[in-house]
Amino acid sequence: MKGLFCSPDRVSKRVLGVSAAAALFLLTDAAVGAPEDDSFFTHLHTEKAMANVTVTPGRSGPVDIMIQLETVDETPLRAKGVSVTLSDTETGRKLPTMVASRSGEDGWLVKVVSLSGGKWMLGLLISISDADEVRVESPILIK
Repeated sequence: MKGLFCSPDRVSKRVLGVSAAAALFLLTDAAVGAPEDDSFFTHLHTEKAMANVTVTPGRSGPVDIMIQLETVDETPLRAKGVSVTLSDTETGRKLPTMVASRSGEDGWLVKVVSLSGGKWMLGLLISISDADEVRVESPILIK
């Protein structure tokens, strides 16, 4: 039965070694697999309006595009409507125009079912009133 039993000193060293290895693995795995804030933010402005746009998450797949509108005086802009266009800058592919739904006093939301990674041109058409609208574009990067 030689070799089946170890001295208490050897057992304690083995347990300590296995515990240290497990802890190192868990810490490494947590650091690599930890979700990061991968939203994409851009600020767009014209002479009449400003928009803070956040794309969440900023990677391929389904995304939410949140739009906060402001006047040039940085007060909430109460627009009548907002529509969003997305064009892949490398292929020229354009998604159908999406109408944003109101989300709060100055917020708007568009849910995109699937967006592939790459550089996109984001366009906003902001209807301020029946007779006044603003168009603005900005490139965005989706990982």
